[in-house]
Amino acid sequence: MDTKKHKLLLCEDDTNLGKVLKDYLELNDYDVTLERDGRLGLAAFHREKFELCLLDVMMPNMDGFALAEEIRDVDPDIPLFFLSAKTMKEDIIHGYKLGADDYITKPFDSEVLLLKIKAILKRNEELNKVSENLEFDLGSYHFNPKLRHLTRNNITHTLSPKESGLLRLLCEYLNDLLPRDQALKKIWGSDTYFNGRSMDVYIAKLRKYLKEDEKIEIVNIHGNGFRLVVKS
Repeated sequence: MDTKKHKLLLCEDDTNLGKVLKDYLELNDYDVTLERDGRLGLAAFHREKFELCLLDVMMPNMDGFALAEEIRDVDPDIPLFFLSAKTMKEDIIHGYKLGADDYITKPFDSEVLLLKIKAILKRNEELNKVSENLEFDLGSYHFNPKLRHLTRNNITHTLSPKESGLLRLLCEYLNDLLPRDQALKKIWGSDTYFNGRSMDVYIAKLRKYLKEDEKIEIVNIHGNGFRLVVKS
């Protein structure tokens, strides 16, 4: 029985690398759209539905960082990998601040890249699975993880998969410590420094969503993790 292939967007201006990588990924049962510059990549992203984006940083017309910002405006949670010859720490940090799931420096091992892609897509599938129909009341908020809805006073915010997954973990550990490494491994796939920086951004987003109820607080337990505290 045929299974649906995962759709990937690959933006790479190096003709040889782009073709080799596209062929390799397609041999491993991925459906790959290859574009040679950032503007064409953005047009493809608006035209089709992708599950993961592989973006070269240095491209004509629109570089990978600018393209990532445009993509994030449309879909704040789609997995992004940067592929780059730029190895300066500042460039790598900039990539992760833009929400990258990984920053892979050239030259790289295609097999390692494939394993990383598989891990990220598997993680997302698990985040989107609903094993239990649990819902949570948090002060004046109601949270439905299945729908990813956070509601207060009939106003509903639809959370991204990562936001919802992180809030659900915090709810499961309500008033207790959610270990930082556990949250990173479950939602981001690994507890690297850069993934930790990314999680801090999502914690800040959740604080903004919950700020209307002063009885709710997400407390940072330095070096250990976070506590979702709901005062009675």
